[in-house]
Amino acid sequence: MVEAHISDAEWQVMQVVWEREAATAAEVIAALTPSTSWRHRTIRTLLSRLVDKGVLAAEADGNRYLYRPLVTRGKCVREEGRSFLKKVFGGDAAELLVHFVRGAEIPPERIEELKRLLDEKLPPH
Repeated sequence: MVEAHISDAEWQVMQVVWEREAATAAEVIAALTPSTSWRHRTIRTLLSRLVDKGVLAAEADGNRYLYRPLVTRGKCVREEGRSFLKKVFGGDAAELLVHFVRGAEIPPERIEELKRLLDEKLPPH
């Protein structure tokens, strides 16, 4: 489980590292600079914070560091989902589902998938 909350900015950094499976600071900077107004130092600070939080490992590779994820994207998604559910819906998953289903356009095939998943949650007769 992720021990610390990952901020929105840190999440963007993690996306780059997850996509590459390992990345140098220069690679992360090159990936994020076009879509953000962040300076190089900001991205390096975010990398350092993620190492401190235990979600990235920094391995010396000559005169640079290679950053590798210590947690999977799926694990972080689950943890962030739990945090969101608790914070916004008081932990009530049914309320969350009702809220999103009412406000979303869902393709018919996904509705069928949701029905199957909900049917699986019903106790046996």
